[in-house]
Amino acid sequence: MEATVDYDPYDPYEYEEDENNTMCDYSEWEPTYSLIPILYMLIFILGLSGNGVVIFTVWKSKTKRRAADVYIGNLALADLTFVITLPLWAVYTALGYHWPFGAALCKVSSYVVLVNMYASVFCLTCLSFDRYLAIVHSLSSGQLRSRGTMLASLAAIWLLSFLLAVPALLFRTTVHDASTNRTTCGMDFSLVTPSRLQEPQWIAGLSLSSSALGFLLPFLAMTVFYCFIGCTVTRHFNNLRKEDQKKRRLLKIITTLVVVFAFCWTPFHVLKSMDALSYLELAPSSCSVLSFLLLAHPYATCLAYVNSCLNPFLYAFFDLRFRSQCLCLLNLKKAMHGQMSSLSSQTQKTEAQSLATKV
Repeated sequence: MEATVDYDPYDPYEYEEDENNTMCDYSEWEPTYSLIPILYMLIFILGLSGNGVVIFTVWKSKTKRRAADVYIGNLALADLTFVITLPLWAVYTALGYHWPFGAALCKVSSYVVLVNMYASVFCLTCLSFDRYLAIVHSLSSGQLRSRGTMLASLAAIWLLSFLLAVPALLFRTTVHDASTNRTTCGMDFSLVTPSRLQEPQWIAGLSLSSSALGFLLPFLAMTVFYCFIGCTVTRHFNNLRKEDQKKRRLLKIITTLVVVFAFCWTPFHVLKSMDALSYLELAPSSCSVLSFLLLAHPYATCLAYVNSCLNPFLYAFFDLRFRSQCLCLLNLKKAMHGQMSSLSSQTQKTEAQSLATKV
């Protein structure tokens, strides 16, 4: 139904049974068919341009790159790769959850969504850990903050993200429903369980494990880092050197990124976990609860995806260094354009003089 890859939300064209074995009608769902695609395309446009600028700025920067800059560049790369897939999901939703792009794109697009979720939260965790080492253990963390360690952590981030997202490649596929003439991009567990009776366990297991590994545990780690950072900054608040003030400004940027990430992704993971628990009969599954999950899920997904286009604007708003680098690149581009225009006018003048001598 949606671009998530851990479980299949309820089909709006079907009737489901609740915990009392009564039939639930989920047919009233048309508003998402028009609104959600518009939101997806808006996120696509903002995310493509914003993250492109971030990657270009970090890549072209002539100043020494901080570890934070490299992590932020990789975070932007993950977001950029993800937003490229959004037009596919926008069309999918606009067609009433009919997937016309084939099984391969269904697998790859779902895989990219999950890779983005893992890579984003792991990059933010590494950013938080880097700030923890720089502020709490500034005198003894040189080896842990070396370039080699940073590159190794980036390799681990992407390798772990690729591996944890593998279930999308294994289980996502297209399923054609002859009664409605729709082809959906959903999960198929026939590879591991021939009986449909075991599917709820697989759906719930993948959903809860992805929320734990891709959100809860990293967010708890970031919270611990910031508690230590907060204690250290508070103790030395009245005696900050210039270098410490720079660290505090960078800390403010990264803290904002983490808070916004939590704000955007928490509703998505809460709803996803509630749905998984209902599969295991550990949460209420009445018609009203299931209907709420069904109706709220697309909008919680949209809010999660908004995070991929917000980050560049947060850098531009909070990071003076990022703004100055962008301006320098823009001024350099203008200067090069001015030089080309000057050369062009000189060439035209020379050609005119040459023609005048031939007349």
